[in-house]
Amino acid sequence: MTSRELCEVTIVHEELVENLQSKLPDLGEVVQIFKAFADETRLKIAYALTLENELCVCDVAAVIDSSVATASHHLRYLREHGLAKSRKKGKMVYYSLADNHVHQLVVVAVEHAKEGDTDGEQ
Repeated sequence: MTSRELCEVTIVHEELVENLQSKLPDLGEVVQIFKAFADETRLKIAYALTLENELCVCDVAAVIDSSVATASHHLRYLREHGLAKSRKKGKMVYYSLADNHVHQLVVVAVEHAKEGDTDGEQ
């Protein structure tokens, strides 16, 4: 670490810290969302579902260049973690993102990555 990354003195602003700690919710569910999107294939599926409102399992498999079984596995994972939903129409199963929050998370993450600003400075 460089000196630009550390305070030169250690002073804990106790009131500020206590106030923040009292406001922090349990983030376990949030961690699960980011774990789900940490897999490139699942994120690719989610992004595809931001471009098309709904895709059948066969189309998802073609988009990610995988077997239907692999696509189904990833879609089921997303559904089980509340990030996607499915509906059956005849012999076909269609998937979409669970809600607009998931859509926004994926779009914002992709837009941020495209910006290429990784040095963290403002």
